Amino acid sequence: MEIQTPRQQKALETKQRILRTALALFSAKGFDDVSVDEIVRKSETSKGAFYGHFSSKYDIFLEKFKEIDQFYSDFQQSLPAELSAEDKIRKLAIAQMEYLSDEMGRDGIRSLYAYALTPSVDNYLSDTERPLYAILEKLIFEGQQKGELASSTAPGRLAMFISRSMRGTLYDWAIFDGNFDLTSEIDRLLELLFTGLRITK
Repeated sequence: MEIQTPRQQKALETKQRILRTALALFSAKGFDDVSVDEIVRKSETSKGAFYGHFSSKYDIFLEKFKEIDQFYSDFQQSLPAELSAEDKIRKLAIAQMEYLSDEMGRDGIRSLYAYALTPSVDNYLSDTERPLYAILEKLIFEGQQKGELASSTAPGRLAMFISRSMRGTLYDWAIFDGNFDLTSEIDRLLELLFTGLRITK
């Protein structure tokens, strides 16, 4: 493991402080009502420090995505090997809902989708090289190889359907002001989806 110098450690701490402050402000006030000046003031840093780490407010989301992707990878590795592919995917989806609702809240999710729809922005959400897509595809392939899931549709295609179900559930939760339980909703939705994919023995 690379050992950081005191200067590198301080820079990382500053970056994390800016990140935490910005996300808390986005959640409390909404993305559009938070300025870089306010983030700098509340995080007790400087504009130079902010722009040394982030090119804009939207870059805060990109940084957060790196953490989220690490969460997906860590969670997938923690799943018991004996679980079926369906159970692993449903547990991953539930964990995603819990993590994002706790870490970002409804305003953060709204801002995230607004960011994703901004013209000329590098849309990280649609990047199929992200860990979430790879994990879903791997688990689906595993389920097909074990004879748990029908193999008439390619794993990559099914991974896209499932990820759309996850995004759609989050989107509806955000625009309907969180008037349903995220975890039970995604579990019910995936139950319906997997009903058509299971191989009955």
